[in-house]
Amino acid sequence: MAAALSRALKLPGKKGSELGEYDPLTQADSEDESEEDDLVLNYPRNGLGRDTFHGSGGSTKLRGGRSGRLVAAGDSAQEDDDDWRERLPSKSQQGRDEVKGGQYWSPSREDREQLGGSGLRIHGTDEEQKRLRRKNAARASFFLVPLVCAMLLVLLCAFLIPCQKGALTKRPQWERAVGDAGGVTPPALALWDVDGDLVDDVLLSVTEWTNDTRSAQGNKIYSAVVLSGASGQLLWRKVMWESVMYIQCGLQLNTKPLPVCLLIGKSIIMAVNGTTGKNLWSALLRNIESQAVLLPDLQGDSVPDLLIATLPADESLDLSLTLISGLTGATLGQSVSFNLTGQGKLIGPLLHETQQGAPYILFGLGNVVAISLRDLYFRAQSRLPVTPALRRKDSGWEGLKKTNSSSFIHIFRGSERVEFLLPLMAGSSTYHDNLDTVSNRNSSKSDLVLVYGFSKISVLRQRDVRKQWTFNSAPIHRFRQPTPGHFNGDGILDLFFQHSANGIMKAQVIDGVNGRPLWEAQFVCPRLVLETAAVSTSTGQSAFVFWASEPITAQKNITKATVGPGVAAAEPVIRKLFLLHPAFPTVLMQLATTTDTAVAAAVSYEERQKDASYITVSSRPTPGSEPAARIVKSIRLRAAIAKGQTVTLGEGNKTGTALKPGKFELDKFYSHLFFKHQ
Repeated sequence: MAAALSRALKLPGKKGSELGEYDPLTQADSEDESEEDDLVLNYPRNGLGRDTFHGSGGSTKLRGGRSGRLVAAGDSAQEDDDDWRERLPSKSQQGRDEVKGGQYWSPSREDREQLGGSGLRIHGTDEEQKRLRRKNAARASFFLVPLVCAMLLVLLCAFLIPCQKGALTKRPQWERAVGDAGGVTPPALALWDVDGDLVDDVLLSVTEWTNDTRSAQGNKIYSAVVLSGASGQLLWRKVMWESVMYIQCGLQLNTKPLPVCLLIGKSIIMAVNGTTGKNLWSALLRNIESQAVLLPDLQGDSVPDLLIATLPADESLDLSLTLISGLTGATLGQSVSFNLTGQGKLIGPLLHETQQGAPYILFGLGNVVAISLRDLYFRAQSRLPVTPALRRKDSGWEGLKKTNSSSFIHIFRGSERVEFLLPLMAGSSTYHDNLDTVSNRNSSKSDLVLVYGFSKISVLRQRDVRKQWTFNSAPIHRFRQPTPGHFNGDGILDLFFQHSANGIMKAQVIDGVNGRPLWEAQFVCPRLVLETAAVSTSTGQSAFVFWASEPITAQKNITKATVGPGVAAAEPVIRKLFLLHPAFPTVLMQLATTTDTAVAAAVSYEERQKDASYITVSSRPTPGSEPAARIVKSIRLRAAIAKGQTVTLGEGNKTGTALKPGKFELDKFYSHLFFKHQ
């Protein structure tokens, strides 16, 4: 208010004091002036104020730096104010408001001459603005360059990499010859991703003939090979001095995070790097008869340990179980022998964990017995396991012992010999008997499927190993291992199995709840001993892939299959690969035909493409006297379904429904069908 009063007392044409004169009233009241005072005091002085930009920013700076304005202008505030009033006598309040709003006013030539050095001040302001613009441009560059680089990286990951993986969906089916067939004995087969391309690779035992009689194996060369699951390309080969009976992958070594596979022969167990085939450790045994069983950590080294069964050729000797360190391959104590009076094929060994969390080992010869892992370890090492969980026993299982002095529990003993004992778990019978911890844990806690007498199937309950139900079939000549899968959609695993008699192969599905038949069909016998594969689908049910010959739809086909076996034997047997989906039980999808003899098969899943590959190892005849060739072939199921043919089953097959779907309905269903892990 003091500043306004001082200006109001001055006469219109009177000059003020010289520039730079000190006004005590204005200076004293500068800190308390109101917004109304700023309307007068913050006008530009002759256009030479430091902040002459548009907007309210200049007004703010003028308020905070009034003394700076007096020095920069080189004149007094009073002189500037008088000059302003004289030059603009007709300016209205509206005009002054416009100037306050930031309107730029340019001084005349006369004014510039009077003020002299003011032009240098304007030039200096332009230089500051240029420097400010350059500084802002540099800041924007520092921000935009990393942003553009990040966007390019995102585009690279989002488009280029998926396109490279997407090329797998367009690859054709592949096949590769890998040595001699060596008869119809199934080779060692395993699936595992060893090259890190998210596709399971094929590990296979191979036998080749050579003319070099100086080799230790005579005229044979034994080896283990690895083929790329994506292209069939040979990844590595490892020569062995004896035939490889089993190949298992998935052993986890904490000290070396790499894929570890076991190559098991008759007298050696060798752990190798699955990526390169390089040896990690080996253990020498005699008369190995089983695969390795994955056990919990027995020594406290954070690495799972292994169990192997040995059975000498001399029947007077006993079956032995040997514990092996998974980290070093060293034998843990001595082998434990059992005097088993039964005869037949070796059953197990299997690891089973009861509901009380007690681990037991199931094994046998024609029958099934069990022993706690605690007792087995104590007999091998003469001390208890380190981990307290391995010291447990199940009181219910221990009560099954016939005598207190008996060392093992009798699970099944009867007049009919046991043919198969397997866990009731999806995917347990597709050559995925590997050593990964998750699948082994699930299988050790499941119910058990017991097949005995070539005609009976029973499911043993997990809690007490009692028979839940039993299915009796007609007398048969050859039985194949059942395959668990979801058929009727009730969430309980059902069983698909095949058996042959009198030149006819019968395929059946029985309910996992009560053992009642759900589906069956008859075919001409394909002369194969190959189990069915159950593939999990997007519908929640399983698709069953199996080999057979022509479906039997009339009495004349049965006569043709059973009469004249000598004539039929002279003709090559055409074998067909069928796919059965429970949604259409009256229709089979024919995926492939061949005259090769398939001896092993497995299913590989590809999560990114929601697809699966059916891999077969076959014996193919060669012209002349040369031995048959061993062929490995991979078929992508979705591509095979798109090119496949539908086969309608006859009325004589009990399919559970008489509905016959149309072609459009089938095409629509199978075009939207995807495959996934169990």
